[in-house]
Amino acid sequence: MVLDHKERANALLKADADKILKLIKVQMDNLTMPQCPLYEEVLDTQMFGLSREIDFAVRLGLIEVKEGKAILGELERELSALHEASQRK
Repeated sequence: MVLDHKERANALLKADADKILKLIKVQMDNLTMPQCPLYEEVLDTQMFGLSREIDFAVRLGLIEVKEGKAILGELERELSALHEASQRK
């Protein structure tokens, strides 16, 4: 049963991360308003929320710290690429 909870927690966190990744990809594809404060606010809020979810799952022992860092690290790399692309445009 514990393994099932761990697998489900991991799947839910990855699904939330995928939603954020889709937001980043849409912005990367369009780059129509790279410095849009509203868009940046949404991404920041989503990233913060995910980091809190991950922290909670780690504290419950549902995922390892390194798994949580890997999920956030992937998104941070994508965000960095978005910022670089917006600077080039």
